[in-house]
Amino acid sequence: MRKYFILFLSILFLLTSCTFQSRTADPVVTNDLSTLNWSSCHGNFQCATMKVPIDYSNKSLGEFNIAVIRYRDSTQHDRIGSLVVNPGGPGASGVEFALDAEYIVSPDVLERYDIVGFDPRGVGESSPIQCLSAKELDEIFASDAKPDNNAEYAQALKDTQDYVNKCLAKTPDISHYSTQEAAKDMDVLRAALGDEKLNYMGFSYGTFLGALYAQEFPQNVGQFILDGAIDFSIPIEEQIIVQAKSFDSALSNFIADCHKQSDCPLPVNATSQYFINLFKRVSITPLKVGNRLIAENLVVTGTAAALYDDVSGWSSLKSAISEAHNGDGTSFAKLADTYNGRNSDGTYSTNENDANVIIGCLDWKQHRTISQIRSQVTTFEKAAPVLGPYVAYSGITCDLLSEKLKLQIPENKKISFSTQTPVLIIGTTHDPATPYEWAQGLNTFIIGSRLITLKGEGHTAYGRGSACIDEAVDNYLLKGTVPPKNLMCTQ
Repeated sequence: MRKYFILFLSILFLLTSCTFQSRTADPVVTNDLSTLNWSSCHGNFQCATMKVPIDYSNKSLGEFNIAVIRYRDSTQHDRIGSLVVNPGGPGASGVEFALDAEYIVSPDVLERYDIVGFDPRGVGESSPIQCLSAKELDEIFASDAKPDNNAEYAQALKDTQDYVNKCLAKTPDISHYSTQEAAKDMDVLRAALGDEKLNYMGFSYGTFLGALYAQEFPQNVGQFILDGAIDFSIPIEEQIIVQAKSFDSALSNFIADCHKQSDCPLPVNATSQYFINLFKRVSITPLKVGNRLIAENLVVTGTAAALYDDVSGWSSLKSAISEAHNGDGTSFAKLADTYNGRNSDGTYSTNENDANVIIGCLDWKQHRTISQIRSQVTTFEKAAPVLGPYVAYSGITCDLLSEKLKLQIPENKKISFSTQTPVLIIGTTHDPATPYEWAQGLNTFIIGSRLITLKGEGHTAYGRGSACIDEAVDNYLLKGTVPPKNLMCTQ
């Protein structure tokens, strides 16, 4: 019988390219007050393991191991402190992200800060959440993308319950992997690094982690950058539908741009309906890469992944469309596999897929029952005709998990607060994954924060080609200079 998995589809994480180059030895630094037991790793990086309580309200439950890594540039001078970085997710590895330290921030920032990454609880090397094997993940990504009738829907509920049961069986203390708890871990990390204030740069879902930290520990906020911001006061159901609309809008922008290019593979006058038809066609006759079938789920994922970046992503999507005309799924598979963390040998580089589901379920209170979710599918389809149908069932996995664990997920509170140091919030006007209005919303209730806007396409802004954005962030990190008012930048 064919499987139908209804998983928590969250496309809120930043895709990163983790490359490695050899570095020279660490310089001597006189103001390093870290209490962590560092050892050499990954060439000239340093790694450590930090212990945190599984449950801060019941420390007798035991401890999680948190993996930490740092990079210190060989030319470092006049050290300011540590800069903790997080790529998003939920479920993306901060350790893997920090391996790209030289590409995350500018050389001037590298000369003044240690770049520190950590895997939040449940992620990567930090007491990881475990649910599925690589083979089982392949089955999910090859499965039907959405149930279209009663029989398929019933099977989807059964398969999704099986998924939840596997997560529960393989992951002890599964109810203690929330981002709220990870924010508390981050203050333990701040103290262990020997820093009076936490300096932090979070991208995408990492802005949620940063905002929760700032709300919980406002007196400990140092230089804080939240890029690709999430307004955590917005109910998850509203987030999902707004995000689907943003991806549909980005797809329309891609189509309009493609028609202006001489190498555009789309038919003349093609609209978003082209992709609706493409997804339906590959659900019946999948594309191929050798003996591997690239069906609807992977083509949808590959399309969404390409929309994160209007330069390399849009170019890859054009290649994927050209190949698809000949039944070739190579580029769609590459886009989807990169997004899903699948290696060429069929293994998966991280546990990000499982962590994304479980952490997301623990972070957001669901307001709809399973029956209500199904009854509102047409609302999603009308709001976002292309991608809406593929996120319409989001929430069912979380409902099943909460029911099994008897969880009462608290509502994220929108309480205005101020911080010791003004926070920089960055939003991109046509960001498909974290819509611009979320950055505007977050700016309204972190008192004294500054909103920096990038007028353009793509997900996040720092380090993506805008000198205006990069200069504002670097001046803030290096000199403590805060823009006198909200700043508007272009690419």
